[in-house]
Amino acid sequence: MRLAWLTDPHLNFIDTQVMEQFFESVAEQADAIAISGDIGESYSVFHYLRRIEEFVGKPVYFVLGNHDFYRGSICQVRRLVAEVARESNHLKYLTAMDVQELTPRTAIIGHDGWADGRLGDYDHSEVILNDHLLIAELAVCWNGVAVDKQKLGPVLMALADEAAKHFEKVLEEAASKYPNVIAVTHVPPFREAAWYQGKPSGDDYLPYFASKAVGDVMQRVMAAHPNSNLLVLCGHTHDSGEIKVLENLRVLTGEARYGKLRINRILEVE
Repeated sequence: MRLAWLTDPHLNFIDTQVMEQFFESVAEQADAIAISGDIGESYSVFHYLRRIEEFVGKPVYFVLGNHDFYRGSICQVRRLVAEVARESNHLKYLTAMDVQELTPRTAIIGHDGWADGRLGDYDHSEVILNDHLLIAELAVCWNGVAVDKQKLGPVLMALADEAAKHFEKVLEEAASKYPNVIAVTHVPPFREAAWYQGKPSGDDYLPYFASKAVGDVMQRVMAAHPNSNLLVLCGHTHDSGEIKVLENLRVLTGEARYGKLRINRILEVE
């Protein structure tokens, strides 16, 4: 089967007709789609998911990105998106699902993920993201002038640890049964995979660009399952790159630009 991978489409920046033509083209080229987050914003992501399903008419495996929670709450958006997906014939919200079989030899798993501040120089980074102002769970750490980083740090780590716990469960199950596993997540799970402006991110942005908790789990589980291969599809940093962490663990980070839609890759799934 052919799996089309997209990341960070930011459909709120795209003309409706352009979006329709693009997804109809994707449907002609692939048997299923994987989207690694940043589909819209909290008030629009449900609409875009339904439109994607309408245009494609094939399985859409997806996770959410940080932008998908803008002007809303992570908890609430996840709950509502999971409800939309359960009522759908084609939408597969991987964060709310166990292992999904693509073929008898390949499974797909996923989680939104979150950057956990454990990589780079969190304490001295002066980076402030819209996340800190526009996402309810993070905005409580903003005092109107600056981010209270002592309050923010535990929130970021808790979100990343939640993703890591999910991946530990589903990846162990998938790697025990399938020769090939595809993992979809928004945030790069390794320092080297957080590509930014042509190279891995510097220590200022890295706390917000990578998830050490998820990467540690992936590396540990795959080291214990040398006969299974894991391919990770992620985005978030809007730059592209590929790394090989282990002989059986590879990570692709996808390029994205606001206002432009692209297929990051079409994968031939065994």
